[in-house]
Amino acid sequence: MSQYRRLLLIIHLALGHSPAITHAAALARASGARLHIAALVPSLKLLSLLEDSDREKARERYLQDHRDWLKDQEKILRGKGIDVTSEVAWADEMKQGILDYVAELQPDLLIKEIQHESVLKRALFNSLDWRLLHQCPVPVYLVGGAGHALPRKVVAAVDVSAGESGHSELNGRIIQQASSLAIQCDAELHLLYAHEMSEDYLEELSDSLKLSALSKGVRKALEKSFLAFARQYGVPADRRHFVLGHPVTALSEFASQNHVDVIVMGRTQYQGLEHPLGSTTEHILYQVPCSVLAV
Repeated sequence: MSQYRRLLLIIHLALGHSPAITHAAALARASGARLHIAALVPSLKLLSLLEDSDREKARERYLQDHRDWLKDQEKILRGKGIDVTSEVAWADEMKQGILDYVAELQPDLLIKEIQHESVLKRALFNSLDWRLLHQCPVPVYLVGGAGHALPRKVVAAVDVSAGESGHSELNGRIIQQASSLAIQCDAELHLLYAHEMSEDYLEELSDSLKLSALSKGVRKALEKSFLAFARQYGVPADRRHFVLGHPVTALSEFASQNHVDVIVMGRTQYQGLEHPLGSTTEHILYQVPCSVLAV
């Protein structure tokens, strides 16, 4: 039985044709899931200058043009055997509009194209994608790069450095989500852990043999945990990757060198005030040449 029964694709029509449509359609066709495409249109400030009656007419004409285009896309997808529906709606606040759709439709997966923002804007306001990663209650599939529409290589990026039960459970959800995606897409499943090398850099500057021994001991223990985790989930030896380096850099380089289509990672849900600094998963969005599925 397919893991996915309902997929929700959010597109921004003002940005033109989204490659996320192709990715979502390929996944829907492979899994047999029903696909709903919601095109959310930010309110146009210029319309506020018009009289009420003229404003409503202008809004309706604007939406109808987009509806006609989306209906054409819907017809094309139906011709490919995909069960698809679509709608166009105004969104006064984009993040809340998306979360409202998720709450109403209860999809198995939210799909959206990565929205690239400047470093300054991300630091000051947090991007829409970052906010969705924190607050969306379902897995978020953010389409980026030029990978295959239907993934051929899926990487589950886990963190075996912490032993808390909650952390272990998240690793389990990551590998299960990645495995299900790989099975449905007939893709290769790889498992990766990136070990930060800060201790090893320090040992080069120190004469202390204790620091060197400690660093090597930690690395050995982590590698042992990683291999045990890989065996637990039946990942073949040639698809287990224990790499050294900062997670963002290591994952980006691995994805580029190995032509990865999707990286599956964990995320932390967050309520309340937004924090200004992104996690590894958030920064990965703007570094890797592929899509990211955040669990």
